[in-house]
Amino acid sequence: MKDNFFIAINEFWQLNVIEYINLLQQNPLRVITLAIDIAIVIFLIYKLIKITKNSRVWQLIKGIALLIVITLVSGWLHLDILHSILTSIMTYGVIAMIVIFQPELRRGLEQLGTNKFTKFFGIDSDIITKTKEDIYKIVIASEELASTKTGGLIVIERDIKLGDIADTGVQINSEVSPQLLVNLFVPNTPLHDGAVIISNNRIIAAACILPLTDDKTISKELGTRHRAAIGISKETDCIAIVISEETGKISIAKDGTLIADVDEETLKKLLIKNMVKNRFDNKNEDRKNRIKQLRMKFENKNKEKNKK
Repeated sequence: MKDNFFIAINEFWQLNVIEYINLLQQNPLRVITLAIDIAIVIFLIYKLIKITKNSRVWQLIKGIALLIVITLVSGWLHLDILHSILTSIMTYGVIAMIVIFQPELRRGLEQLGTNKFTKFFGIDSDIITKTKEDIYKIVIASEELASTKTGGLIVIERDIKLGDIADTGVQINSEVSPQLLVNLFVPNTPLHDGAVIISNNRIIAAACILPLTDDKTISKELGTRHRAAIGISKETDCIAIVISEETGKISIAKDGTLIADVDEETLKKLLIKNMVKNRFDNKNEDRKNRIKQLRMKFENKNKEKNKK
């Protein structure tokens, strides 16, 4: 009986596959819609798993999946009493799920008509606004560190990727927040020594090691943090912010040049100019050429380092 059941299922599956293949051959354009259909389903499943994995919903989903599997197996093995009970549970399970997931369902429906819905699909419709918000957070953190004379070094990635530099530290992968930035530089804590790397509007790593500049013309009064900031800004197109633990003054390094003792308003203007205006200006050909040269130089240096 069981063998006949599986044979019937197999024949049904094969017939449907053959019919569908024939349909695709008759209408090749359906291959495109099939590919889009599969891609959307996979993407939605991935997003569902990602959203629910670290919540109580994930445990419920696993329990429901296990219940479905047991129901199917009990039917195949002809465990009639168990199968009848589980089928009854499954019948009313839809109502139970609506009750259990009511807050999540309501929140999801509310987001359909808001900008938050774009975040579900990973679409950031206003990257410039997000960058400006992060700049304000970085400025707040820098001022807080300066007021307590806590040394800090924040490196903001632009077009040249700093993945190799981030790998020298501890991975963070967090939203940018003033509180986290300040806490990372608290003295005598594991991550306070080194640089924090910010990339794609996220804090990706802390306690990172930066290349020091070998420029002999730089004042000897500048410490290791300042030399590291100048070094990384010379090799890449990043912006580096340094907070001195001796004086509490804020400096900013760009293109291998250090702008010392900037106030809050100046720091904000410089960051917005370099992180927003200049970066998203597609007409700046000189900057594009410089980025290309720096990228090649930086990549070649990393290759030589890896060979050693």
